[in-house]
Amino acid sequence: MKLNQIITSLLETDMYKFSMGEAIYHQFSDYKTTWTFKCRNTDVHFTAEMVQEIKEQIKAYCSLRFTEQELDYLNRITWIKGSYIDFLRLWQPRYEDFKISDEAECGLSIETFGTWLNTSLYEIPTLAIVNEVYFRMAYDYDRLYASFRERLEQKIKDASGRYEIGSFSEFGLRRRLSAEAQELAVRKLKEAEFRGSEFVGTSNVYLAKKYNLTPVGTMAHEWIMCVGQGNHKHNPAYSNWYALDAWVREYGVLNGIALTDAITTDCFLRDFQLTYATLFSGVRHDSGDPVEWGEKMIAHYQKLGIDPANKTLLFSDSLDFARAHELYEHFRNRTKVAFGIGTYISNDTEVPALNIVMKTTLCNGMDVAKISDTPGKGMCKNPDYVHYLKRCIDWRMNHDR
Repeated sequence: MKLNQIITSLLETDMYKFSMGEAIYHQFSDYKTTWTFKCRNTDVHFTAEMVQEIKEQIKAYCSLRFTEQELDYLNRITWIKGSYIDFLRLWQPRYEDFKISDEAECGLSIETFGTWLNTSLYEIPTLAIVNEVYFRMAYDYDRLYASFRERLEQKIKDASGRYEIGSFSEFGLRRRLSAEAQELAVRKLKEAEFRGSEFVGTSNVYLAKKYNLTPVGTMAHEWIMCVGQGNHKHNPAYSNWYALDAWVREYGVLNGIALTDAITTDCFLRDFQLTYATLFSGVRHDSGDPVEWGEKMIAHYQKLGIDPANKTLLFSDSLDFARAHELYEHFRNRTKVAFGIGTYISNDTEVPALNIVMKTTLCNGMDVAKISDTPGKGMCKNPDYVHYLKRCIDWRMNHDR
């Protein structure tokens, strides 16, 4: 490796990977998935030297094991069960599950294959490695880091005086400039004194442990996609029902923020009826117009006879402090409002951040897809399956009342 090791702990992933991981372990341990990397930036190219460094960094990541201290930390989280901790004690990443090459338009192709238990845990460290390798090798990193520090100081000053956003967390691991940049941001945010705002946590479990913050995260789109579409007996238009049902079987009333936009929020609301709306403490926004979405969720709770003031709307889509302030002012007197803010905190420099993702593209040999509330945020290798999924959703929305 030409760079220092980027991922140095298996805790260095987003919290929702462990939340989903436990439920996968107990209910879907035989599921197999394929994950595919995609760079959405049309002007970005990974050199052969970068690809080789990414390979070496992922090999180093695959040499890691959980320490007993790390497992003890996870075991203290209310909803994590001892049986899953025992699994993690034996778990190790497998480099053999990765296929990495330069055979892509952007110069980098990554796919992972294997059990969902394994491949789910690869996504976040892989993206963090790709980001840091790119920014350290494509630019003058010291200059980028200096601009990052300068902008971070201004953000904290603005958040301390100009903006009120209530509770917010840092969600930037997968697209961070570097490990040191994300850690600096988390440390500075914890030390800052805000007016009308409170920094409560981070999705990065390693940093949450290190700085005594709340590790934040419940479910991602992969949960709805694989649970709902990975069984050929399921009608994929009911993906949310299968996913919510499995989640409640695992956690009951704990760990309950539901993601709404895997196959559109309107379809989600067909399944988010009284039982689930009562059991889940709130919902997360990740695509579409956030004000329209929030109003829709409040109206849905009211229709069910549930007081929205007792529920949380968590916004996590491309936020900065100014936008979070607007949303907080709009909703603050009617419901609990929280924010997960990612790239704006962890990778704001003088050059644009990468727009890279790694998504589930196959589950049990079958295509899976996301149909979000924002066109273009989905990813599927088979356009015919996307067409089929849309037809299933349309039929349900028009016929299944």
